Amino acid sequence: MRKQYDFSGGKKGAVIASPGKTRITIMLDDDIIEHFRAKAEAEGIGYQTAINAALRGDLKLTRGKTQDDRPVTVAVLRKVLREELHAT
Repeated sequence: MRKQYDFSGGKKGAVIASPGKTRITIMLDDDIIEHFRAKAEAEGIGYQTAINAALRGDLKLTRGKTQDDRPVTVAVLRKVLREELHAT
């Protein structure tokens, strides 16, 4: 081994870029992280992979749905009732 190395031409970050992936910084609640870490450990995968799978699953559920397919919330129901009562 050398006593000194020249890192003047070095770059920060991953050595090999991951195609189709983007590095971001995100703030998540501690309980969310702990849930996914426990789930990932039980499944033998990384916790970021588990979070990505959960987001992808939600995306598949919501993709292609129209406003009519979404569940009715109390706020939406009140709005519809007010519009209907006002129209009569």
